[in-house]
Amino acid sequence: MEAPTILVVEDDRAVRQGIVDALTFSGYQVLSAGDGEEGLKLALQANYQLMLLDLVMPKKDGFEVLTELQRQRPGQAVIILSAKGEEDDRVKGLKLGADDYVVKPFGPRELLARVNAVLRRSTERPAAVAEWDFSEGVADFSRCEIRYPDGERCELSERERDLLRYFVSNAGRVVSRDEILRRIWGLEPHAVETRAIDMHIVGLRKKLRSPQSLVTVRGQGYMLGGGAA
Repeated sequence: MEAPTILVVEDDRAVRQGIVDALTFSGYQVLSAGDGEEGLKLALQANYQLMLLDLVMPKKDGFEVLTELQRQRPGQAVIILSAKGEEDDRVKGLKLGADDYVVKPFGPRELLARVNAVLRRSTERPAAVAEWDFSEGVADFSRCEIRYPDGERCELSERERDLLRYFVSNAGRVVSRDEILRRIWGLEPHAVETRAIDMHIVGLRKKLRSPQSLVTVRGQGYMLGGGAA
């Protein structure tokens, strides 16, 4: 089995080389970039399993890179590497889709342990879905729309698109409201009271033309239901 490929985006040459050497010695294949602009370009074009991303970089900072990466490659595994250990930065990075956050300075053993843990989790993560065929039509996530057999089309908002794609990627299991708030809204459930989820579920059921497309599981959450093909 081919070793996983890891993309390292870090502007400090000495730090970058140290990470590359440690990963290479441990058997990983490694790609690297020295600034945010180069890193984002490589991140969107290359084939890799995990990105190690610095926050403070020239041209584009790590948050900008992470935001665009998650827009174009949702679900991509990312570990943030930064000397900025403040809680707000960690929370922001995790809300933007990072899987872990390692504060500099760190030793190679700690980094490799985090890398192994995230790679193990990411192999179990459902791949991002481009389209979904269901009983009443096709949901095209790249175009943010639903196409029906009669030729009509219905636009999905970005939030509706992300929510429906998450249900499709997790078909066969109940998705809790807390999980939706964390993974789709980027909010901590204990810190917010909102009916937005219910409103989006109602809207999606109408657009899917089936009230049973998204089933409410009392006391647990929602799951893809009878509207699926």
